Order: sequence, then structure tokens, then C-alpha cells
Amino acid sequence: MTPSVIAKAKRIVVKVGSALVTNDGRGLDHERLARWAEQIAALNKQGKEVVLVSSGAIAEGIKRLGWSKRPHALNELQAAAAVGQMGLVEAYERGFRSHGLHTAQVLLTHADLADRERYLNARSTLRTLLGLKVIPIINENDTVTTDEIKVGDNDTLGALVANLIEADALIILTDQPGLYTADPRKHPDAEFVHEAVAGTPELEAMAGGAGSSVGTGGMLTKILAAKRAARSGADTIIASGREDRVLERLAEGERIGTQLLAKQAVYAARRQWLADHLQVRGRLSLDSGAANALVHQGKSLLPIGVVMVEGHFQRGEIVACVDPEGRDIARGLANYSADEARRIARRPSAEIEAILGYVDEPELIHRDNLALL
Repeated sequence: MTPSVIAKAKRIVVKVGSALVTNDGRGLDHERLARWAEQIAALNKQGKEVVLVSSGAIAEGIKRLGWSKRPHALNELQAAAAVGQMGLVEAYERGFRSHGLHTAQVLLTHADLADRERYLNARSTLRTLLGLKVIPIINENDTVTTDEIKVGDNDTLGALVANLIEADALIILTDQPGLYTADPRKHPDAEFVHEAVAGTPELEAMAGGAGSSVGTGGMLTKILAAKRAARSGADTIIASGREDRVLERLAEGERIGTQLLAKQAVYAARRQWLADHLQVRGRLSLDSGAANALVHQGKSLLPIGVVMVEGHFQRGEIVACVDPEGRDIARGLANYSADEARRIARRPSAEIEAILGYVDEPELIHRDNLALL
């Protein structure tokens, strides 16, 4: 069995789930947070750069506000997040300070990563912090997020950050030991998956994705996060955060949890940014020929291959490309608006000028502005 990929990794994103930082819904568990700080400080001494993505702000806010249960109203959740962030960062700052390390709070939304300029600014800030030996503490900016700009979960956020800073590895710590071939609570014969290739379709089925009715308590988001992180060459480890000194042992080469390896070619920075868009302005349904041209031939998307246009988007906005089976296969920058795309769909490029009165590009999406998923 190969050693843990963390042993050789220099830049690491560590995601810690709510169950590992909260005390059964009673706010933050300060002793646990201190242990995470201790372990990350140990990795820092080894010369590793570590970014921490931590849950727990809303739970801490609920405690501080004296609420007996988690609210459902968005404005109350946002208020709880705002109050809880103070406690979360305060606890981590105290823990890391005892090891002589500074911390920095970084709150992100999907909008920060969708806008190219803000994306590059966030990357520059994080890289600068790491160069200064500061530990960035990252969370989604729940005080301002709405469904339109929300990343959605910290597993995905961890993968996006791994892409953003071009990390070598993503460690997702949870209350489960890793991935099984089926839900072990329902299938006693389920086998533990020690190692696999990130993005393998079978992994999603094991975790309750397409082709399976099995659910393993949020494991699917972790599998999809590993797939996303692999685009920038980051390997992923899904392991139990209840293991003693789990981060230090992984850094020593010990195999703990499920190791998902990044085997695909690393995306160029611009294509990686395109692929990271979780929310898009529209969807283009393609015929089999167009889908094949994109996926297997590296071609641009021509209007003639588009069978349906959904959504409202302008020229230069990001849209999804969907194959005949309804699977998202790519993201790209549209050369024409939604209304224009509907008018030229299923028509050859030579007719664009006659239909629209002008022609900008012969392609609906040029291959240089396209990222396969």
C-alpha cells in the first residue's frame, strides 16, 4: 500500500466538519479546536503550507444568542453566522497563538470565485498569507450569501480553495472513517475503499450518486469535492477527524481513511476558473455530435450542435453544456446572448449574419473559453 500523499504534499487544504468542532450542537468545542491548531502547527513546522476550512460558525452563533434550536429563516441564519464567526476565529486565533502562529479570517462566496478579478485577488491574498507563515481560516460568508451566490457546503468550498491556491492535497475530515462500497449501516458486507482515482463514476454510485439509492450521510459531496480538487492536481484524503493526531500521522506517511488520487491532466488556470463555476446563467443542450466534438475532439461549440437554449444570459457570461443524457459536460463563455443563441441554434455558422444581422464569432463557445467537467 502506497504511503499517504500528505507526506510529500507542501501546500494542503484541511476541511474540518461541524461534528468535529462543535459540542453536540452546544456551540464550539474549544478543546477540539485547540487540538486542530496544535496539529496544523506541527505541519507548519515541517515546512508545509496549510489552509483551514472550518465549519461551526452558525452553531456557535446559535449558542451565543441563546436560541434553543437552529432557525430556518435565512436572515436569522445569517445573523447567527455573523455572531458565531467572532467566536470561531477567536478560538482558532487563541489556539494558534499558543504555537507562535498568526491567523487570518477569509470569508468567501461563490460570487468571489465567479468574478475573474476577485478570483485572482483572492488567490493573491491567500498565497501572500501562506508566504508570511500565516494560517488562513476560511469559511463561506454566510452573513451575505443567498441561493444565487452560495457555494453550498464546506466540502465543495475546500475543493474550490484547493483549486484556487493550486494545493497539492485536500484533507476532508469528518465523523466517518472514509468511503465504503455501500452504506455499512445497511450492508454489513460493504468493503472499505482505501484508495481509488478521483472522479471515477463508480465512486459516486458508492456514495449515493447516480445509479444508486445508497446514501452515506454526506459522502457524495466529499466524492464530488475530490473530483473537483483533482482538476488542479490535488489528491484528496477523506478520513475520520476522531483519529488521534490524524493530520500528523498522515504527514508521517501513515495511511488513514480513503485516498483519492488525481490522475487527470491539470487544468490551465483559466479553464480551471471556468470549471469551478457552480452556478451558471444558462444551459445549452447539445446533440450527440456536438457533445462528442467537445469531449473527444477538443473542438469549439458551433450553433448547429445546440438543440435547446435555457436561461437568460448575455454575451461573455458562463453557461453549461449538457449532453443528450442530461449530464453537464462543460462550462464556457458564450459569444452570443441567450436570445441570439436561440435564433441561431441548429443553424450552420455561415447563416449567423443573415439571422442576426451581424456575426461576431462563428462559434457559440470557442474552445479556448471552454472547460470540460
